[in-house]
Amino acid sequence: MPNLVELERRIHAPTGTRLARTPTALMIVPYALLLAAIALFAAIRFHLRDLPLERDAGEYAYMGQLMLQGVPPYRLAANMKMPGTYVAYAAIMAIFGQTPSGIHLGVIVVTSLSGVFLFLIGKRLYGPLTGAVAGASFIFFAARPGVLGIDGQATHFVNVMALAGILLLLYTMPRQGGKDVSFPAALFFASGLCFGLSFLMKQPGIFFGVFAGLYWLWHEWKHPIPRRHIATRGAALILGALLPYATICLLMLKAGVFGNFWFWTWTYAREYALLNKFHDGWRNLKIFFPWAVKPFTLWALALLGVLSPLWSRWARAHAGFVTGFLITSFLATCPGMYFRPHYFIVLLPVGALCIGIAVEWAVRSLQTTRSRALVLLPLLCFVLLYLGALRSQWKTFFRLDPATLSRKMYDPGQDFPADVTIADFIKARARPGDQVGVLGSEPEICFYTHLHCATSYIYMYPLMENQRFAKQMQSELERELESAPPRFLVYVDDSWSWNWKYTLAENRAFLDWTWNFAHSGYRLVDQLPVTDPGETEYLRGNQAQFYVFERTGD
Repeated sequence: MPNLVELERRIHAPTGTRLARTPTALMIVPYALLLAAIALFAAIRFHLRDLPLERDAGEYAYMGQLMLQGVPPYRLAANMKMPGTYVAYAAIMAIFGQTPSGIHLGVIVVTSLSGVFLFLIGKRLYGPLTGAVAGASFIFFAARPGVLGIDGQATHFVNVMALAGILLLLYTMPRQGGKDVSFPAALFFASGLCFGLSFLMKQPGIFFGVFAGLYWLWHEWKHPIPRRHIATRGAALILGALLPYATICLLMLKAGVFGNFWFWTWTYAREYALLNKFHDGWRNLKIFFPWAVKPFTLWALALLGVLSPLWSRWARAHAGFVTGFLITSFLATCPGMYFRPHYFIVLLPVGALCIGIAVEWAVRSLQTTRSRALVLLPLLCFVLLYLGALRSQWKTFFRLDPATLSRKMYDPGQDFPADVTIADFIKARARPGDQVGVLGSEPEICFYTHLHCATSYIYMYPLMENQRFAKQMQSELERELESAPPRFLVYVDDSWSWNWKYTLAENRAFLDWTWNFAHSGYRLVDQLPVTDPGETEYLRGNQAQFYVFERTGD
């Protein structure tokens, strides 16, 4: 019996038109396309596996390293992010090793799974071609330097859990024209669990849980079922979504760090989200959004997919889902209105899905022709655009070494390869039990050295911000360093590592204290200039530098 799409195709074909049979290639190519994309970008990521960690990845790696040592998050180090990504990093490092290479191998698994989940979502909604094009597009988008996708961003982990939750929820809904099947509450619970984990990876993950709940209610309203079933399914979905966070709260309470956990992930996080003004957010969006939606040729297809329900009944079948998914994904990039490049990674799945819709719509439109070969033309066009986009990144992916790529991806003056050199120097001189203090925002140094940080402040940014806890944080850092001076002290005289550009005057006394502390009972044992010193600001000497001090008498 033909499905709904087949019936529609036959009904709306002009009288006397002979419909072309779907070429066998269209049954095989989708799976081959997806597998080829996964294999290619796994190879690219493997080639770049030694890419030095940037600050966020350094934070996740250091926190995950502490967890593997039995130290709970928010005890020896803290930041405003939820602990889910820390747990994910700890799991990755337990399998692949505590190195940048091991972390990037884990990211290959995470992004490949996201591509597979997106394929299954597209297949469930529109067909295997939609899913395959979506999965292949996402795998490419997620590796683009324009969204800093080669690194293990928290948004990669938000995506994989949110897509898993959406996929499970879609499997509880009968396909259009299909028979209504009663699914066990466990499937709803598992879906909610994935959304709860997405939130734990990073706070914006909560948007996908809200979207899923609203979409499910809308679907149930369109397909009325007994109220007791709605109550049972809804309760299972909500319980699954709440369980991860409730579990984390209990674990933080048991570990004695709940106060720190709450302060950083809610109290301070709220302050941070309110720092940006609307005009600053609008400026950030105008700067970074064009980088997120490259290459424009593929994103033009995404726009075609978004608009296709206006003229296609086939595309209109799930237009509500796609529109809601698009709005939700954009909202997930908006908290705080910072719009940093890696925030847009949560927008990539829906963009890729829309590309899949556009390609399959074009294929189906040509199925009314007599030429079977012509049906393959949209797919061929997509492949050519895809290969063209890949060629534009060929030098980035295959010709640059990891250190050079790192310096190209990030703003000049952010010298993450230098952190490796500094850490190697310290590690060669360190003894068991030594600590390192980092006056700067370079948590990756602590990770590389396998030494505990002497202060819980692994970033200097909160201490420089115009927020009500800044002075309190400065005083706490001073007390921590004075009460237990570390053997090694790294002072990063680089504005990118402090972000004091707009608050220098009110924080000058604290900045002077940090410099004076590094010269009280310490001797300078190494220094390394920032690779692009002309592209950053500094306070000491004649250029931006990394300074390494060692406590005298040790």
